[in-house]
Amino acid sequence: MAHFEALFGRPCRSPSCWAEPKDVAVIGPEIVVDHTEKIRLIRLRLNGVQERQKEYYDMYHGELAYDVGDYVYLKVSPIKGHKRFGIKGKLAPRFIGPFKVKKRIGKVVYELELPYQLSDIHPVFHVSMLRLYRSKEGERPIVDLSQIDLREDITYDEHPIQILDRKVKILRNKEIPSVLVKWRYHRNEELTWELESYMREYFPYLF
Repeated sequence: MAHFEALFGRPCRSPSCWAEPKDVAVIGPEIVVDHTEKIRLIRLRLNGVQERQKEYYDMYHGELAYDVGDYVYLKVSPIKGHKRFGIKGKLAPRFIGPFKVKKRIGKVVYELELPYQLSDIHPVFHVSMLRLYRSKEGERPIVDLSQIDLREDITYDEHPIQILDRKVKILRNKEIPSVLVKWRYHRNEELTWELESYMREYFPYLF
């Protein structure tokens, strides 16, 4: 039996057979026609909803494209304590540059003119790794290339430099202490709460 019948002890009346016992039962080809029409109507409305959702998405997600000669920022990822602390990727992405677009390879891949400090890094990047250079870059902070030791996979080590606050989360049978951490290459708006046990290696004198 159906789950509804097992739970409530009676069959479920579908919209196509919503009839009282005293009414004339709908049987034979009429049931097939009724079901077919309702399925067509459901599919039509679902397609309408999907088209509206696609319009909303396309409104804010246009195709990114850069021309040869444009200057772009390159996204780099901070790795907190060699991936040992908290949630990976918790800190916001950073950008270095700007760098000149040397060549377009296909529709979504670009080759950049990188300085000698990045000679070990392959100069071809996906469009998702790039941001157009503007004179006023207020949305995201830019990291000075001379300040970080960048790896071949466009990542760098991010270490805590200061503990600013402490709090204790009380659960039913235990307490979880956390500390507010300031990171080396991040601003005060990008402070994060980390477990106190993860910070003891860097600040043993505080615990």
